Amino acid sequence: MPDGMLTVFGCAGEERLLFERYAARLNARITCVGEPIRPASAGLIPPESAVSVSHMSPVDARLVRILRDRGVGYLSSRSVGLDHIDLAEAKLAGILVKGVDYSPESVAEYTVMLMLMAMRNARQTLLRAGRLDFRLQDRRPPELRDMTVGVVGTGRIGSAVIGLLRGFMCRLVAYDPRPRANVAYLELDELLRVSDLVTLHLPLTTATRHLLDRARIERMKRGAILINTARGALVDTPALADALERGDIASAALDVVEGEEGWFYRDCSRAGLPPFQRLLSLPNAIVTPHTAFYTRHALEDTARNTLQDYLEYIGGSGR
Repeated sequence: MPDGMLTVFGCAGEERLLFERYAARLNARITCVGEPIRPASAGLIPPESAVSVSHMSPVDARLVRILRDRGVGYLSSRSVGLDHIDLAEAKLAGILVKGVDYSPESVAEYTVMLMLMAMRNARQTLLRAGRLDFRLQDRRPPELRDMTVGVVGTGRIGSAVIGLLRGFMCRLVAYDPRPRANVAYLELDELLRVSDLVTLHLPLTTATRHLLDRARIERMKRGAILINTARGALVDTPALADALERGDIASAALDVVEGEEGWFYRDCSRAGLPPFQRLLSLPNAIVTPHTAFYTRHALEDTARNTLQDYLEYIGGSGR
């Protein structure tokens, strides 16, 4: 039986203050550790307790077994996606793994911003302005109301994106293995064929890895725009880069990319070239460092809901 202690790894600064504030309010016992969870830091976990990690901390099979040996029965990730955790090993170890819900509007708003930036070629406009080159683009961009937008994945975030897009009066279509939103659903290949802009909001699983592979990218409407604020590995990166170079895909705005681990969230200006350097070098690609979730509201939701979910797990609901 858990002893009522939650060890929160990778928790410092503003996040730590919020966790401590909500813990006092909800009468939850926590220990905040500034560093990410690692095998060497497992000794900081009280026996028979629970652990919280961020999406930046991979929890592989070895680490899962260490947690099991410490008697950890509950592992909370401060994220919606759980692809950074070896879920199969956790199941074998008898550890319950749970993500946490937070403001879907944080990612939805950022997604719409990336759409507008990609459509208006904002990256090149800003770069030129920085060089005091204030000429207009050669080609006039479209407006969202004149476009068909395909939303791939209509969970909380995808549905929030749909809600925001309705105000732009664009035509909306969607794909999801489990349709749940009030929108016209299509098969994925048909959505790719008709959409001027495609935005991805599915979780990363073995079934969705490289969902947009080379064949599907080639099926996309010529001149389409791709937005990804979900997980980088939903897209075959070399195939996307090829399509961007050819101009088959007009532009892409990516808040997540394959190979981002170990690069995002740190200053890598002297660390050589990342595995996604090809995307960074393309004038029609925008890459941002997995930051769509990074709002004050989302952080408050994450801290509060992490603790509430944990209290429900130990049988003492704080709701």
